Amino acid sequence: MRKLLNTLYITREDAFLTLDGENVVVKADAKEIARFPLHPIESIVTFSYMGASPALMGKCAENGIALSFCTPNGRFLARCDGRSKGNVLLRREQYRIADDPDRCGPIVSMMLFGKIFNARWVLERVKRDHALRVDTDRLEQASAHLQQSLLALRKLADIDSLRGVEGEAAATYFNVFDQMLLRDKEVFCFHERSRRPPKDPVNALLSFVYMLLTGMCANAAEAVGLDSYVGFLHRDRPGRISLALDLMEELRPCMADRFVLTLINNRVVAPKDFIYTESGAVMLTDTARKALLKAWQEKKQEVIRHPFLKEKIPWGLVPFVQAQLLARFIRGDMDAYPPFLWK
Repeated sequence: MRKLLNTLYITREDAFLTLDGENVVVKADAKEIARFPLHPIESIVTFSYMGASPALMGKCAENGIALSFCTPNGRFLARCDGRSKGNVLLRREQYRIADDPDRCGPIVSMMLFGKIFNARWVLERVKRDHALRVDTDRLEQASAHLQQSLLALRKLADIDSLRGVEGEAAATYFNVFDQMLLRDKEVFCFHERSRRPPKDPVNALLSFVYMLLTGMCANAAEAVGLDSYVGFLHRDRPGRISLALDLMEELRPCMADRFVLTLINNRVVAPKDFIYTESGAVMLTDTARKALLKAWQEKKQEVIRHPFLKEKIPWGLVPFVQAQLLARFIRGDMDAYPPFLWK
């Protein structure tokens, strides 16, 4: 079984990355502040505007190390990758499916089924664990609506119709998201999803964690030989890793949303961990990003039982397993793509 990605995160906004022999060197104000050997690293994520030297980018490409650049507030900018990995026949079949709406439909249906199923169980878990602190009636109504959405999905094949059901389900889910926030409600309250830019601390956390999960899904897709830029639910757009966005849909509620709820409810983050800009955007402080990334790495190592494989694996391997299952379906080794269904 593949090991968890050994990822190096650079959170200083003024950090510049260079190469020295077989080491990545982190500099700030022209001074070396850290160095790490490259050989155990599988990916690097930097949240600095300063960038990296061409020599380091070339070395990462040569060694198959994914080098990702993000803004300090966590928005993905670009990835530097080495030679494309994977089977050309697998990718050619992926492209054929992506161009055929009738063949895309069953994949999209399963992915959205997984997303809504997992969203419903997020509500059920909160209702069970915090019955005295939440409005159980509202959560039960939302859960029942999501159950009806699951039944509706099974009757549809048209992608636009599937998107319509998913949109209604997402609205229902986020309408009760605030109910699941149990600490510091004057700061950690949720009204609606805001993305570019996030306009409150909860949305800032969601956007940052979604970015981390998207990167994991892109790495997973490429690792099994798929093209992360060609999706089935998310259509082609220059620079958009559409397949990674497809893969993350079913993992958003159980892997990302629950993680954000844990950060807030367990006081891993606090009101002081956010920066409010004049433009209305809300950003995480450097200290908060470090605490979040540490918790995220710990989350990735938690062991769960995969519902389809019936094997125990760490959370960090779930995107890789799902990408592998999708590749097997595209090759024709499986009759259908099995989504990740969490309880």
